[in-house]
Amino acid sequence: MSRPPTFIPPSCARARALRTPRGDFAVLDAVPSAEPRGTVLLLPGFTGSKEDFVALLQPLAEAGYRAVAVDGRGQYESEGTDRQESYAQDELARDVLAQTAALGLGDGALHLLGHSLGGQIGRAAVLLDAAPFRSLTLMSSGPAEVVQEQKIKLKILGDALATMTMDDVWTAMRAFDPPAEADTDGEDLRRRWLRHRPAQLIATGRQLAVEPDRVAEVAATGLPVHVISGERDDVWPVPVLDDMAVRLGARRTRIEGAEHSPNTDRPEPTAAALVSFWDSL
Repeated sequence: MSRPPTFIPPSCARARALRTPRGDFAVLDAVPSAEPRGTVLLLPGFTGSKEDFVALLQPLAEAGYRAVAVDGRGQYESEGTDRQESYAQDELARDVLAQTAALGLGDGALHLLGHSLGGQIGRAAVLLDAAPFRSLTLMSSGPAEVVQEQKIKLKILGDALATMTMDDVWTAMRAFDPPAEADTDGEDLRRRWLRHRPAQLIATGRQLAVEPDRVAEVAATGLPVHVISGERDDVWPVPVLDDMAVRLGARRTRIEGAEHSPNTDRPEPTAAALVSFWDSL
């Protein structure tokens, strides 16, 4: 689970609803003081939310980029259903295209970034229609399914969510946290967890365990790609991410001192690496 350093957005960002024909989505919309040099849509990972990008919003805005971080369907403050079919990857990808259209930028203008699960949803959106996008950044998001240890964890979580309340599952998960993490940001994280739809977690967790390799399809779009991660990753091994970047002809960045969530582990160097990529385009 990602652990944002804070759930409070900076002064440059406002919380609002992004209205689309596919429903309203909760966003944090950070706008630079001058005319934006570009706009990026930020997609969170499994069990995550728009708050996972809070620490990036100020440095991105200071660099001249408008950053819109979104809760996907059934995540935290965005509404969802109790039907697992609502969270099929194709449905979530179409949500991203609707969010993109709602920003009103026109074709070839939006930088798309997805963290972990968000990266796989983002690439599915690009494969449905690459025209709206200027670039794709895959942050700690691998080429195919997660490693076997994570598949086991996802199966255990999915089984628990099918039979237990969200509150009971939260209590069980926290019992296994390392002591150093057990007392940090507990109430914010708990509140976020309780507002996720169980059906969303079950459906997307299952997808992470079976995701096919679609690297060749993404490469064929010709869209500029950035593969960014920490130095260590327990969901997709770093060498797997290295190889994916080569296959994509992508820029590759490893953030020193970060693990699966460089956006929360080391936000300043992560923001600098993102800006450097977008500026190069």
